[in-house]
Amino acid sequence: MFYASPDGRDVGECQVQLPCSIEHVQDVVRHTAAKGKGDVTVVLADGTYRIDHPLAFRAEDSGQNGYTVRWTAAAGAHPTISGATQLSGWQQYDKAANIYVTNTPVGLDTRQLYVNGVDAPRASTSVALSDLTLTPTGITINNPALAYLANLPQQNRIEFESLGDFTDRYSPVQSIAGNTITMAQPAWDNNTWGWDTAQYSLLAKPHWYLDNSLSFLDQAGEWYIDPDAGKLYYKPADGVNPQDLDIELPRVQALVSVGGTYDAPVSHLEFSGLTFTGTSWLGPSSADGYASQQNGGYLKGTYDYRPADAFTSCSRGCEQYERTRNTWFQEPSAVQVSAADHITFEGNTFRNLGSSGLGIGNDDNATLTGIGLGASNIDVTGNVFTQVGGHALFVGGIRANAHHPSDPRMTNQDILIDNNTISHVAVEYKDNSGILSTYVTRAQIVHNEVENLAYAIDTGYGWGINDAGGSQTYLNRGYYKYNPLYQTPTTLKDNLVAGNLVHDIKASFADSGNIYNLSASPGTVIENNYMYNVSGVGIYLDEGSRYILSQHNVLSGLNTWVFTNAYDAGNGTNDNTLKENWYNSGGAQMPNAAQRNNQLINNVKVSGSNWPDAALQVICAAGVDPKYRTDLNVNFGGDPRCPADVTK
Repeated sequence: MFYASPDGRDVGECQVQLPCSIEHVQDVVRHTAAKGKGDVTVVLADGTYRIDHPLAFRAEDSGQNGYTVRWTAAAGAHPTISGATQLSGWQQYDKAANIYVTNTPVGLDTRQLYVNGVDAPRASTSVALSDLTLTPTGITINNPALAYLANLPQQNRIEFESLGDFTDRYSPVQSIAGNTITMAQPAWDNNTWGWDTAQYSLLAKPHWYLDNSLSFLDQAGEWYIDPDAGKLYYKPADGVNPQDLDIELPRVQALVSVGGTYDAPVSHLEFSGLTFTGTSWLGPSSADGYASQQNGGYLKGTYDYRPADAFTSCSRGCEQYERTRNTWFQEPSAVQVSAADHITFEGNTFRNLGSSGLGIGNDDNATLTGIGLGASNIDVTGNVFTQVGGHALFVGGIRANAHHPSDPRMTNQDILIDNNTISHVAVEYKDNSGILSTYVTRAQIVHNEVENLAYAIDTGYGWGINDAGGSQTYLNRGYYKYNPLYQTPTTLKDNLVAGNLVHDIKASFADSGNIYNLSASPGTVIENNYMYNVSGVGIYLDEGSRYILSQHNVLSGLNTWVFTNAYDAGNGTNDNTLKENWYNSGGAQMPNAAQRNNQLINNVKVSGSNWPDAALQVICAAGVDPKYRTDLNVNFGGDPRCPADVTK
């Protein structure tokens, strides 16, 4: 065994009496693991390991000859790997407004600030739709009460945020003069073409905000940072001195990078009992903003084929926009795994992270190594994800090599996600789901508890456009003039979504599903899940969903318990079976069911909570095993009739 501590040395053999720093112990372990003579364990003492650059685990960090290298907490310890620094030295800045200020490193920017373990909101103000008119180059101010915006300093730090039907978009301001806001490019162009755009949302009444100005700092808990001056401003609750709070300022965008190459993957690593915390992804603060398209896929950079009049001609889709779909980018994650096999995360906590928490086999643009995909035999068991900016867990890519790998070693496969607690994530990028698994073979998403966010568990991607034979809908839109029409299936198949507990899902967006799928997924089964106190659709089989069996699920209190999006002729939502599910409200929305062979078989509507014994067994067994529960979990499936000693 080797030992590390927060105040460990950068020399030595890392023994229990003289532990090393986390960076030095990694060097020592590499030499021992390379011998391949047995398992190697790194024991981390209690405390906070503050890092100023991501920890990189490459092929040389692997276990050899089938042995495992384990990074684990000491008995009874709760070691934390943090990319943040604790702020102190608060002084009163504006007594009347109850605003405090402290010094920060000059030039350091952040989109997140964590106060007592909670993601604090940036200074922001809500604006009515009538206050502003969006234009091809920016925004016209209609409300005279907003005339003060033209006199604000640091106008280029202000952002316009729009929450639509299924997207949460951020666009930075370039400048403000009079009643004209000129928006930074290319973010504005990218946020104003496609679907659910800033100016023409699919939602009749989207929500608009102006974020990130000291002048917006008027609500308790908000903050604003001035990187040029090295100052951070915070407005605590009345009677609270920020000096008495644990206020953490992120300094890094990622914490851990586990990635090799397809020839030399990282393998046989295990992380257990650790806390990963303290990051902020700065991509949306750049001129690219965050031009969200759906669930963490976004546009970035310029598209020379974007029409000059796209603000109007492409505000709800156009042929040129469809050309972009296989070029979208993905959010990076705080902990990244790619070109890797036999990697385990068990019993860890992912908290206070600025983008997604754990990314597995994502596209190359979302990794620090520049080598994406290629994740196999990855186990994620018994972890807690909370106060995370994006997804809790994010598996798979969305570009061509994800769905039709040019090298079979790129295939993402055999991913186990079980007994994880996911609570209050997607707090910054609200259109992200708790668990997203895109083009993956044999993903098992089982016995997780997902609550308090807008989207719960999503599988698949691509709207059926990359499935064998393509999609008539996207043929009509001109997609295949620029992209391949594949005659072979994608890597999305044989997945299992089972035994999950999904509850308290909020209606932040109109287009909402709790267990959701896109594209063909042969061999996939959705079963024994329990959903209650949720908004939107229970089981949502969106465009291209095919060959999916949904059975023995319990759905409580929904307006629509199942929706199969088969309105458009030829969009590929065919050949799905929903049988022997229980629900107590709402109905099935299944257009063209007979023509598309989407079948309802022996599903049962129940009165109130009078669930039959078989349904109650599903309720009581759903969610996290008792040994992994925390104070974030509900007890016994959320039903008082479940026995206290129920074993999952």
